This record gives sequence, structure tokens and C-alpha cells, in this order.
Amino acid sequence: MKAAFLAYNQAFIDEVEQVLHQLSIRGYTKWEDVKGRGTKTGEPHLGSHAWPSKNMATLCIIDDNVAPILKSRIEALDNSAPEQGLRVFFWDITDV
Repeated sequence: MKAAFLAYNQAFIDEVEQVLHQLSIRGYTKWEDVKGRGTKTGEPHLGSHAWPSKNMATLCIIDDNVAPILKSRIEALDNSAPEQGLRVFFWDITDV
């Protein structure tokens, strides 16, 4: 099993939820108003006067075979608007 951590601009809320639904990823935890900045490009999302946008974050535990499909779908969304920022990170889960 894998833990998938998604960090994304609030503009992607509907699209991310649609991907989770399409992949039958039912259980997840979501954080709103997450602040952050990408490592290479894009604008910061800090919820401030200078950088008003904010991020969201979603954590879900998925089967190993779903991880590459989720990665592909998230990368496609990110490529549709790369300045917005959308990333997925995976960790191995050893026990639930």
C-alpha cells in the first residue's frame, strides 16, 4: 500500500476530487488553507496580501497498483496549468 499526499492550488479542488472518485479512492483526509511554495517554479501560495492564493492538501492510502494511475492523472492536471502547482508524493505503508 502507498500513502499519496497531494498538494495543490485551491483552483484544482473539483478536478482532484473527480480523479479520486474516478479511481474509487473513497477514504481521504483533506486540509484547507495550506500555505506553501514550490521548489522550482510557480508563485507562492501564502494567503497574504502579496501572495493571496492558498493550497489544499489531501492524504489517501491506496493500493500499489493505483499509485501509477493516480500519478499519471495528477501530472496531466498539473501540465494543464503548471503555474498553479499540483504535486503528488508517495510513501510506502507498512501497516494499517
